[in-house]
Amino acid sequence: MATINLLARLCVCAFGTLGLSVMVGACHRSAPVATPPEPEVKVVTARRTPISMSTELPGRTSAFLVAQVRARVDGIVLKREFTEGGDVRVNQRLYQIDPMPYRAALQSAEAALARARASFESARAQVERDEVLVAANAISRQRYVNDLAAQGEAAADVEAAIAAVELARINLGYTDVVSPIDGRIGASVVTPGAYVQASEATLLSTIQQIDPVYVDLSQTSVEGLQLRQLIASGRLQAGGAGTTEVRLILEDGSHYPRVGTLEFNGITVDEGTGTILVRAIFPNPDHVLLPGMFVRAVLDHGIDVDAMLLPEQGVTHDRTGRATVLVVDADNKVAQRTVVASRLFEQQWVVDSGLEEGERVIVLGTQRVQPGMVVKPVAYKQSGSPPPPAARPQVAQRAQ
Repeated sequence: MATINLLARLCVCAFGTLGLSVMVGACHRSAPVATPPEPEVKVVTARRTPISMSTELPGRTSAFLVAQVRARVDGIVLKREFTEGGDVRVNQRLYQIDPMPYRAALQSAEAALARARASFESARAQVERDEVLVAANAISRQRYVNDLAAQGEAAADVEAAIAAVELARINLGYTDVVSPIDGRIGASVVTPGAYVQASEATLLSTIQQIDPVYVDLSQTSVEGLQLRQLIASGRLQAGGAGTTEVRLILEDGSHYPRVGTLEFNGITVDEGTGTILVRAIFPNPDHVLLPGMFVRAVLDHGIDVDAMLLPEQGVTHDRTGRATVLVVDADNKVAQRTVVASRLFEQQWVVDSGLEEGERVIVLGTQRVQPGMVVKPVAYKQSGSPPPPAARPQVAQRAQ
């Protein structure tokens, strides 16, 4: 009897436990499953807008004119008539070379000219007499021809003597060494008492004109190709009167106050560096720019009338250097696009291709999403604004 009661209790407990499990399971099945919220991302809408198209290039300054003052006659330097490091004017006398030998040579040449002219007059008078005599058959025709030839030789001797006098006068003038250009002269290589030679073209000093001054810049062939393509496509419209304005950033980071102009673009690519020479010219009345200074130049090419800008953080680059962006379609799904973004403007990428106007591009929250995900797009508002064009130059530069 006791055994039967024990079995009954065990059965009741088992059925109770089973019922409780069934009830708990039913409760779990009836509870709704929570769906994770869609990640929120910040997006901007791609729009086209005109921007100032500029390029920043490195370069160095060079003198507008450089003249090496060299000896053109042999002789002893008697005196120097300039201050080293000072400004000189064209035709200002710089050195005096001993003129005595060349003055004597000039006098000798003038005497030879006088003798040649006297000989010519004698020959001319003889021919005039022969003309009368040969007409009367008083002399032979051959004698007349010989005297006529002698007159021609005397005339040639006169011309040679005139040239010798002119050469002697030129050499005498070379004893006064004058400045060929306006500019600033450097240190004197020779001192009074030194012997200089025309055959070796002895260097005396060097003069440089630095107002205006050249700035020689290096532009990669890729940059030049992109610029020509923009011009050919009509996207780039030149501003001003057809001249390209250039601004300078000096070695200490300050801006040179005067604006220069583009002188020429080179057409030969350096095989070693892949660059071409671009030369600009700047006024330099205060002599702030000295030859050999390292500078950076900003070239204003014109207006890119069809530029598409994206915030810098919205464009990423893979290991191969390709630029990619994440866009949100009409169904709020994320898709990845490969774009061409080769330069920066006001901390924004200029997208040349790969993106359509009106598409929404993710600029914040790209780390939390993957292509194919559904997201919640929110308009991105940039904090602050870039300074106006007068505060700093607008530069669209190639991405390094």
